Amino acid sequence: MLTALSISNIVLIERLDLDFEGGLGVLTGETGAGKSILLDALGLALGARADTALVRQGSDRAQVTASFAPPAAGTPLAALLADNDVVLEDGEPLLIRRTVKADGGSRAFLNDQPCSAALLREVGSYLVEIHGQHDDRGLLAPAGHRALLDAYARADAGAVAAAHASWRSAEERLAAARAAIAEAERDREWLEHCVAELRTLAPQPGEEAELAEARAAMQKGERIAGDLSTIMEAFDGSAGGPALLRGAARRLDRLAGDHPLLAEALASLDRAIIDADDAEAKLHEAARALEYDPDRLEATEARLFELRAMARKHGVQPDELAALTDDLAARLDAIEGGSAGLARLEAAVAESAAAYTHAATALSDQRTRAAARLDVAVAGELAPLKLAAARFRTLVERLPAERWGADGIDRVEFLIATNPGAPFAPLAKIASGGELSRFILALKVALAEEGGADTIIFDEIDRGVGGAVASAIGERLARLAGGSGKGGSKQLLAVTHSPQVAAKGATHFMIAKSSEGTVTRTGVRALDEAGRREEIARMLSGAEVTAEARAQADRLLEVVG
Repeated sequence: MLTALSISNIVLIERLDLDFEGGLGVLTGETGAGKSILLDALGLALGARADTALVRQGSDRAQVTASFAPPAAGTPLAALLADNDVVLEDGEPLLIRRTVKADGGSRAFLNDQPCSAALLREVGSYLVEIHGQHDDRGLLAPAGHRALLDAYARADAGAVAAAHASWRSAEERLAAARAAIAEAERDREWLEHCVAELRTLAPQPGEEAELAEARAAMQKGERIAGDLSTIMEAFDGSAGGPALLRGAARRLDRLAGDHPLLAEALASLDRAIIDADDAEAKLHEAARALEYDPDRLEATEARLFELRAMARKHGVQPDELAALTDDLAARLDAIEGGSAGLARLEAAVAESAAAYTHAATALSDQRTRAAARLDVAVAGELAPLKLAAARFRTLVERLPAERWGADGIDRVEFLIATNPGAPFAPLAKIASGGELSRFILALKVALAEEGGADTIIFDEIDRGVGGAVASAIGERLARLAGGSGKGGSKQLLAVTHSPQVAAKGATHFMIAKSSEGTVTRTGVRALDEAGRREEIARMLSGAEVTAEARAQADRLLEVVG
């Protein structure tokens, strides 16, 4: 709730600091004293359009700061602040500050953190409701009527929202599966051809490298086959190098004992024979490795070209062809098994749709019963507020299936008929602003603490009425302010011209205008008991406060006390 309001240089207000408490607070003053300026200043803090006309003449800027009690953890307002990185320490108030420059432009802050006016408006919608002659928005928007009725009914709308989310999720999975199968069906012929072609080719990982290596070796063998054959001839037969060396060694062996050098020569010759045999063995081994077979080379090249051509066709590397074969085969298999999968998903959709319909129908029945109770409760508030001829109706209308959603299957709207025989119409169609404010008060009292902001402002709700009706308005305002809800008592502020309403206030502020030469200022002060008595007497008597007016004021205050 609103705990403090500081205003500087807004229209006729030079400087003003006010503290507020829970319960019913009333603001009174003579016509033209500047009561609307307070509401304009608060509206500016809550994100209203920044109008340079609000800046006090001669000032370069205007500023308003509103302080609110910290929101309870887990509330939508707390979540909104957290989502926008506005952090409140334990017990720290929520400060909203707005400045407007005389030459245009404005700035907004939440706890001294810059923010947009749009965010202020969103935050403000949780903090304050303003109901008046020209600013009746809260209960006039049908979009909020369903939530108010659900709160009045103590309905668990969250279960319906969860069931709807589950239903939609099942439908999305089914739609995705159908799309995938439809796409695969369009590609069936292509998939069958590709899988058959790849399986015929039967590519293996690493096969391309092996083929390329074998091909290169065979191509080398083709190039050196002639030279290698000539070299091999030098080693073959009785005229070959190794045979001649062994013959020489046999002869030398018979002579080696005749001279030491001959023995050394024989040893060298033996080593040469060993090296020649080793060279011959390696030549034969190389010949086998580089054996050139035209048919094998042709087959190797053909296989290599097939692998590379298939890889180019599918835009992959040759080593990826085996994995591609498996992937395409899996897609083809998915088409075959898709019908069974679709049947399971369709069953899941049907089951979740039935669960949603059951939960939403139960919620709709709960809303219908609560609507009847609410209509009776509001009707009981109308006569004392001089609205005896009016009728109130909570419309709970079943929506077509295509419009069912997370909020259920109903459209909810508050309707009224102000005259006997007149058709029901939306709240906003009422012609009289005062009548509308009283209707909203009746609805607020009937709804008690369900929904809405913790601070409610009624601007001249008693316009055009007096006596018993004004007293009834005051009683209902006090009753509404005295209720307890989430986070503590409600806070009501009422701008009033009625002494009967003013007498019901737990706190009383008087707004007055003063002039010093050419300078006019508006001020506000909290009244003590004596001040309240004098202000209510003024409201009763007019320009001159009489003893009779003071006595009547005492009676009003005594009745309240």
